[in-house]
Amino acid sequence: MAKEIERKFLVCNDSYRDMATIRIPILQGYISRRPEGTVRVRIFGDKAYITVKGKNRGCIRSEWEYEIPIADAQAMLAEVTEGSILEKERLVVPYQGHQWEIDVFHGRFEGLVTAEIELPDEYETFETPSFIGEEVTGDPRYFNSNLS
Repeated sequence: MAKEIERKFLVCNDSYRDMATIRIPILQGYISRRPEGTVRVRIFGDKAYITVKGKNRGCIRSEWEYEIPIADAQAMLAEVTEGSILEKERLVVPYQGHQWEIDVFHGRFEGLVTAEIELPDEYETFETPSFIGEEVTGDPRYFNSNLS
């Protein structure tokens, strides 16, 4: 089991586009969206994963992630997920020794853009790039499981 320490922000401008070094399409859905723990299926570029995440405690939660065959992920997305399938593009932006993951949502949430930074310690300080806006860590309105 790993602990995920992640902070999430809204993106306030598109300057991240020129800074991105990686762009990956994502399809994801949820088998379970319970607040106590979620089970997510994700097609991430040319790979697929099933991920179990524990309840958020601030910016920390438990996480278990396993690679699965893409055909299995496609079947799960079609047959056993609840809610909507999220479509987004992930852009990775290196900045001041950290990697920012920018999620540009499509479909139902077209126009929503969020940024996440994973940290080794919840108290670590970091520089924010100019595209970072309001922090929404812990705001359930921006949990992907709730958006789905």
